[in-house]
Amino acid sequence: MRHLARLPLLACCLGARVAAAQVAAVSPAPAPISRTEAVTTALGRAARLGVARADTAVSYAQLLIAQARPNPTLNTVYSKSTPQYHVTADVPIDYPSLRGARVRAAQAGRAAARFRFAFERAAVALDADTAYTRALAARERLRLSRRNTAAADSLQVIATKRRDAGDASDLDVELASVNAAQQTNTTLSDSLAYLSAVLDLQAAIGMESDGVAISPTDSLGVPVIPPDQLDGDGVATAPAAPVASAAAPLSVAAAQASVEAARLGSVVERRSVWTSPSITAGFETGDPSGSEPGILPTVGIALPLPLLNRNRGPIAQAEAERTRAEAELRLAQVESRTEIARARRELAIAMDKVRRDQALVTSATRVATMSQTAYREGASALPAVLEAQRNARDVLAQYVADLADAWVATAELRALTLTSASDSPSR
Repeated sequence: MRHLARLPLLACCLGARVAAAQVAAVSPAPAPISRTEAVTTALGRAARLGVARADTAVSYAQLLIAQARPNPTLNTVYSKSTPQYHVTADVPIDYPSLRGARVRAAQAGRAAARFRFAFERAAVALDADTAYTRALAARERLRLSRRNTAAADSLQVIATKRRDAGDASDLDVELASVNAAQQTNTTLSDSLAYLSAVLDLQAAIGMESDGVAISPTDSLGVPVIPPDQLDGDGVATAPAAPVASAAAPLSVAAAQASVEAARLGSVVERRSVWTSPSITAGFETGDPSGSEPGILPTVGIALPLPLLNRNRGPIAQAEAERTRAEAELRLAQVESRTEIARARRELAIAMDKVRRDQALVTSATRVATMSQTAYREGASALPAVLEAQRNARDVLAQYVADLADAWVATAELRALTLTSASDSPSR
């Protein structure tokens, strides 16, 4: 009867395994992909980079507009009064100070757009790297669950043999069966979590697929921390204020360039109170009376007078934009400093946990192995074995989670500390 009582549980586990095997049989083999390939693919397919790339193209067009010189105007006039034919050319004069400020403002705007584009690239790479790390962590948890399932099945076999030999009770067999069923359910849940993580990775790198088309191949080892992010004791260094324009983070560099562009834009509007003059040169001819025969030269100059409009509206708008750009710069500096400090703190905590986990994993695995051996030899009770295996599973799972956190914090810190001096974005 006790065998019949376990039939529904065994049937559910067997059905789940058969269903998983059938899904694996009909699905195509996923293509292997490394972390570097995933990041490169994301940078080549990310839709958000198209907007940033368009912004850089617009800023380059604005620079061409600022550098352009005004074209001359040719005027031809006929009149009944003599001379009857008039031909003149108006040549606008662009003030050097006004043109220089306008060009420098466009150059600063283009630099801001280029830094924003570089920052978007770093954000896309960070998203792909983080998704890849999460997929690796889900894969390692699935592998751990499968090993735990194998260990639980082995423990169930041992408990059954000991009961048949008269060294264990039916309670031990029931406990081992429940433990094996729980591990099977955990494996199925971790399998679904891994599939979900891979689908998230495919979405992060821009792959349009409803099924699993890739398989991460890198290992989830201890990440290599850049030397400039660690002190002599291997601890993440304290955050430095990223305010220097020569080596500012990309977000701060973009805000600084925007402030400079807004400041020069205000200068341009103030200098535009006196609009550009023009020189008129030409000739007149066609005197029927003959009193003024031939071609009569004419020269003049046009000087606009700011009597009705002193450009107050554009000046006020430019000043408001400059004030807004300065506020955005202060916000970018505070946010950048805060995010770098948080990333360094998270990296330091994760690395400290990884170092402790490495020692705990060795001890917990050794205790679990020794307890199972002791139970096989009749020197230990089954609850002690289950507790040792549970502790080992928890320690290993925590080790995988801490490794993933360390990888994510490392990638985030690397993206946040990219500076205008170390990165040269192209248009």
